[in-house]
Amino acid sequence: MPERANQRASKRHLLIVIHSLRGGGAERVAVDLAAYWTHQGYRVTLATQADAGQDAYALDPDVERVVLGGAAESGGGIRGLAANAVRVWRLRRLIRRIRPDIVLGMMTTASILSVLAARGLSCKVIASEHTHPPVQKLSASWQRLREKAYPRARAVVALTAGTAQWLEQHVPGVNVSIIPNAVRWPLPETEPVLDAGRAPGRKRLLAVGRLHQVKGFDLLLQAFARIASYFPDWDLAIVGEGPEREALEQQVDELGLRERVALPGRAGNIGQWYESADMYVLSSRTEGLSNTLLEAMASGLPAVAFDCDTGPREIIRQGIDGILVEPAGDPEALAAHLSHLMANPEEREAYARRAVDVRDRFCTVRVMGLWRQLFES
Repeated sequence: MPERANQRASKRHLLIVIHSLRGGGAERVAVDLAAYWTHQGYRVTLATQADAGQDAYALDPDVERVVLGGAAESGGGIRGLAANAVRVWRLRRLIRRIRPDIVLGMMTTASILSVLAARGLSCKVIASEHTHPPVQKLSASWQRLREKAYPRARAVVALTAGTAQWLEQHVPGVNVSIIPNAVRWPLPETEPVLDAGRAPGRKRLLAVGRLHQVKGFDLLLQAFARIASYFPDWDLAIVGEGPEREALEQQVDELGLRERVALPGRAGNIGQWYESADMYVLSSRTEGLSNTLLEAMASGLPAVAFDCDTGPREIIRQGIDGILVEPAGDPEALAAHLSHLMANPEEREAYARRAVDVRDRFCTVRVMGLWRQLFES
């Protein structure tokens, strides 16, 4: 037992701080980072405000999970300040108890809380931004806290060059590193498993993501409605779950697309859905770096995406492995590009052959090498 304790104490210790694991790109990246660095010999602890009851992702069994219990909505004003003070105190108490070498905050608020909680302690604090700040819904008080906290972090990780540039311009004194998300390939299969089969002779246009306004699925439905009658053998599937389900279902009915559009829910076997599709579409109003776009292209799908601020333009090579649609957010422009590719199978096949290059361009070894430089420098 003493030998095991000494071995445990000698390991480099990483603490990852995130609000929850309820679903989303940053949450998935947190789980992937935790598993990878555990397998690299690190001791890894993951701290969340929320408990595991609504987790969408399973942690590696060797990762220690700590629930801080500050997930309840706190509102603004004095009540919000008090709630955040408690969150900082609980996190600081954890840091003092487990003494990590590195504290990694995932997303803005967790990053700010991590910097505040570790002030004066010996650990290295790294913040990370997973949403492009100009389009982020963040209160003025959190924005001010970011301006004060981020220059105190050892580094702030941005997923894209566009986000890095914004941080350097708007947060004086910040030290920014650009580290994209790694593409998961091959994709694991988890619950729930949804039937990805389709009727013989049908083609599938696929979109994947949380049913949220930012993902622009309402714009996608408008675009598909414009071209559906010209491509009677094509159907649209939007795989995911979220608060916009009722509104999207109503829109499908109003557009008369009930027989052509499927909203099956969140799928744990998402790889089978990529395999079942002929083309991928990303209709987001804004993105950080789209995990679903990376996964779709790694699966060999030609992609059409709005050229929204950051993200898609750093994944798709225009005219080589996909199409970037301008102006972003315009259903008519999206419909035009979708119809072009739907009508040209040879072009789809050429894009598909090159799309799989993302497996190398965003491979785990390359991306984790960037994290290693940051952790161990």
